[in-house]
Amino acid sequence: MPAKKHRKELTATMITRLKAPPTGQRLWIADSIVPGFGVRLTDKGSKTFVLRTRYPGEASASRREIGKVGEIELADARDKARNWLKLIGEGKDPARVEDEQRRSQLQKDGTTVDAVLDAFERDHVEGLRSGDQVKAAFANHVRPRIGEKSIYDLKRSDITTMLNEIKAESGPVMADRVLAHVRKAFNWQMVQDDEFKSPIVRGMAKTKPKERARKRTLADDEIRDVWAALDQIEQPACYPRYVKSMLLAMTRRNESARMHTDELESDLWVIPASRYKNKQDHVIPITPAIRELIGGKPAGCNGNSWFVFSTTHGAKPFSGFSKAKKELDRIVAKIRKAEGRAPMKQWQLHDLRRTGRSLMSRAKVDADHAERCMGHVIGGVRETYDRYEYLDEKRKAFEALASMLDLILNPPADNVVPMHAAALS
Repeated sequence: MPAKKHRKELTATMITRLKAPPTGQRLWIADSIVPGFGVRLTDKGSKTFVLRTRYPGEASASRREIGKVGEIELADARDKARNWLKLIGEGKDPARVEDEQRRSQLQKDGTTVDAVLDAFERDHVEGLRSGDQVKAAFANHVRPRIGEKSIYDLKRSDITTMLNEIKAESGPVMADRVLAHVRKAFNWQMVQDDEFKSPIVRGMAKTKPKERARKRTLADDEIRDVWAALDQIEQPACYPRYVKSMLLAMTRRNESARMHTDELESDLWVIPASRYKNKQDHVIPITPAIRELIGGKPAGCNGNSWFVFSTTHGAKPFSGFSKAKKELDRIVAKIRKAEGRAPMKQWQLHDLRRTGRSLMSRAKVDADHAERCMGHVIGGVRETYDRYEYLDEKRKAFEALASMLDLILNPPADNVVPMHAAALS
């Protein structure tokens, strides 16, 4: 039933004395001072200051709540109504303006998730070997979803919703990786903020510990599918070479992504200790297969040294991992669907490193030499470390890996029946 309308100058005393209308009815008392401003009273006795007018983008007039009586004073509510009418006269939506002001103030106060992540990155993440991965996880998965929220308004449901979306989009392992990064950031904030309590609790992980210990390697047909898909990717142009390098050199994601010509010494690639996991220089003999991936000086490069895999003419290392991997997965799925095969099991770029190690075993490479190719120190950490040890053995191992990969990509045709022979049978 429509609200009964009255129009008079509102006073605090009048509003206090208002009684609830009969069941099913609402009472609307319009203020005679500010057009459209008034009090709405429900049959439950709830009293609310509202402004009835036509808001930007709306075809007809509507009422919006200014505040509950008792939570905001009459004078303040009236001033807010005047300000809203001024904004509406300028063609601005009051709700949008106030939301922008609120977010700006939260950012200024340093209480948004974005602000906390910014401070955490400066204090803790900068300088870490995995720093780029942590920042990318925040940028791709956290900031777009909860970055503008106040940390004091965050609920467990906000975290759960975010993790469910990440799981659906990028898999459960990525969801747990993001959870770990956010947990560290929030724990860091709690150390210096008496008022903040992290909404992250036990049981939010999307995988079990045994599942997080990955053992995934790519089967031969999966390797062929990935290589075929990479041949279809045009942009970023460096991405196919970059992905292939992770298998042929058995490197981790950032180790290949940050390959720089300053690290190339004749036929050796020396990954410095400063960016290698075991904090020791790691030397990879450059086989012909790896040399082909390195290529020459990129077009548009202005310097005498450059990042090998780059979308900025060598000025910066490749970093668009998530977007490029999604495109690669899309093409792989298309290839398999066209051939009537089941979708490829979820995989990560790091699985290529493990796959390379498996292929070395198939190629009968000595286990110790294969481990050295992965940068593992045999026999534990030594007091002295010669980065040029076992170069000949490592070179033969990487060449055996390249040969095994070539055999997988170009299998012998011994078992293929010629078409004309098949027709005669």
